[in-house]
Amino acid sequence: MSSTTSRSTPLRGQEAGSRPQATTRRPVRAVIAVVGGLLVLGATPLMADDFTVSLLTDVLVLGLLAASLDLLVGYTGLPSLGHSIYYGVGAYASAIVAVDLLPLAPLHLLVGLTAGALLSLLVGLVAVRLRGIYFLMFTLAIAELGRTLALSLRGVTGGSNGVSGIPRLDVLPGVFVLSANAFTFWYVLVVVVVATAGLHLVVRSPFGRALRGIKANEHRMRAIGYNVTAYRLAAFVIAGAVAGVAGSLLVAQTRFVSPSDVGFSVAALALLVIVTGGTGTLYGGFVGALAVVLVRDQLAPDVGVHGVLLLGVLFVVVVYLMPKGVVGTVWPLVSRWWRPRRPAPPAVPPATGAPL
Repeated sequence: MSSTTSRSTPLRGQEAGSRPQATTRRPVRAVIAVVGGLLVLGATPLMADDFTVSLLTDVLVLGLLAASLDLLVGYTGLPSLGHSIYYGVGAYASAIVAVDLLPLAPLHLLVGLTAGALLSLLVGLVAVRLRGIYFLMFTLAIAELGRTLALSLRGVTGGSNGVSGIPRLDVLPGVFVLSANAFTFWYVLVVVVVATAGLHLVVRSPFGRALRGIKANEHRMRAIGYNVTAYRLAAFVIAGAVAGVAGSLLVAQTRFVSPSDVGFSVAALALLVIVTGGTGTLYGGFVGALAVVLVRDQLAPDVGVHGVLLLGVLFVVVVYLMPKGVVGTVWPLVSRWWRPRRPAPPAVPPATGAPL
């Protein structure tokens, strides 16, 4: 019996010692990849022209809007057609504060986040109780209602002319003014990284796992005691708040907001972005935003074709060839290299006799 114990004890020690080494390689690689990518992205304004920097800023803003929508579509199972209204109300609120009160960037972020969260709370109290086509039609109607109000309330929104003449924003009062494309890009990049990290923590938390369970089987989650309506409403408010932040970043980038930023066209574009990048991936929204912005603003003018036509072709190609999106299709291939190879456990020698 003692000989058997002496054989098994080193084996357990070897396995216990090898597991941490295998499991720690992947987080280290992930941290190195993320930090390296952010450093390269942050250095882009030092090497690229103003047009490229402005294009990348648009990608970041649209990617954050798509990531917030992916929290509903990919993780909660709520394919909203009216997500643009929270984006638009965040943009309008930030623009009005900048023109009438104070052009301070942190204040605009807070105003955009609060406006998006409050409006999504009001809409979500009704929307999360709807299912299927009723949810789609309700959210679509909300988006079009928001666009109509933006056109009608001329004294507040400027009507069809929108809100223009927005002053450049200060990150700190009298210290740092977003007066160049590079500074605006760095400001947007920092906010997008923080907001995306917050969404990542949400989807990786027990709350996020509950959302995925609700999407997979709502009735079973109800049966085991989860308040499905409350979870959906919380996800709705979080997504609306982040969309409001994206709207505030839009104002910092373009210094202009119009009713077209509220309507269905922006919501449809955000859906196209997450379908292209991959639903349920969170970061696929940025990949999809890069593809959509390049096709719409770079490729379409070069070939002399309307951008909407090429976006339709892109959507058809992605749906048929990559139904899981770019990230959902490519990531399994990358993860084969990314996943560390665990050493094979040593063979256990056969027992030579019965224990005493």
